[in-house]
Amino acid sequence: MYKKSIRKNLVATTPLGVMANDCSQLRLLFNTIETPMFAFKRFFCCLLLLLGWAAGAYAQSQPPVIGYHVKTETWSDPLEALGTLNADESVTLSATVTDTIAEINFDDGEQVERGRLLIRLEDSEEQALLRAAQAITDERRNASGRASQLQQRNLAARADVEDTQSQLRQAQADAQALEARLENYRIHAPFSGRVGFRNVSVGALVTPGMALVTLDKLDVMKLDFTVPEVFLDRLSAGLSLSATTAAYPDEVFRGEISSIGTRIDPVSRSVNVRAELANPDLKLRPGMLMEVIVQQRVRDALVLPEAALQPSGNRHFVMVIQQQEAPRLERREVAIGERRSGEVEVLEGIREGDLVVIHGLQLAREGQEVRILGIADDTTDIRSLLEADR
Repeated sequence: MYKKSIRKNLVATTPLGVMANDCSQLRLLFNTIETPMFAFKRFFCCLLLLLGWAAGAYAQSQPPVIGYHVKTETWSDPLEALGTLNADESVTLSATVTDTIAEINFDDGEQVERGRLLIRLEDSEEQALLRAAQAITDERRNASGRASQLQQRNLAARADVEDTQSQLRQAQADAQALEARLENYRIHAPFSGRVGFRNVSVGALVTPGMALVTLDKLDVMKLDFTVPEVFLDRLSAGLSLSATTAAYPDEVFRGEISSIGTRIDPVSRSVNVRAELANPDLKLRPGMLMEVIVQQRVRDALVLPEAALQPSGNRHFVMVIQQQEAPRLERREVAIGERRSGEVEVLEGIREGDLVVIHGLQLAREGQEVRILGIADDTTDIRSLLEADR
């Protein structure tokens, strides 16, 4: 209001020509007329702008970064392949004689122990023959005993005693043969495992070779896969591996190589490899397709997150934080080896325990002081550190 009143008075008391000629002088006169309050406000605004610029310049001089301590981990070169699962022990039980089923002692998918009677065939005739053979054995045993007593009293010839003993042994052999034949009418579990579907019923006629039930030992699984012969020198029994399957995409099954084939396939130029996987929960089944990763050339190596690398052509650099009075950056060239998901092997250029920048490299420059937001590790990730700094 004060400026507007001065402007009106100047215009009213000044001729038009003078006002036109001295326009610049009037503008200068107007700009130099200020109230004390207006001058204070302008001074306060300039002060705020100056403080904001100083804070921004200081923040730019110390960019925020997140560090990571270089550590040594077990490293290996992965070798990928596809494999098929097989049970540790697997058999299809069948009969060796022709007869009808008299008894079935299992249910579909039941876990059975070794030696358990699974199926019994009708054996009434064989049981009768066995009883007859046992009776003959008892009779000849008694005859042999009487002959031995007479021979001791010199009332029987030694040849008669030997004949009765021979007849006894023949009767015992006939009884044992019948007992062995009876075993063919009983089908037992040869090992502990899980039976498959029951496709026969009591009263069904079975013949030799007819499949009755499957039995699989599933607590340990055999994984068979092939590997190109060029990797043969890197394979050995005992190498660890991991395997995944589409049936359980979030689970990783671990095992180790148990044996390597003795021959190379002349067509595919590959070698057969067998590994063993523990299967305590019985999730894995024979015939499943597995994606296999063999951990070859196992070694200890310095490991960094890939985010710490600054590539420049064929060279790679990292920013090392020097812990002095104020954290300061040092740019180092490193030689890298193999890579895996999100990590890289470092061959030279840094040492275990060095603190390197893994976040904030865009504003980081060599020799610059930085503000460390935190140290990322197995329990603290970058996201949580950034959220804590907000």
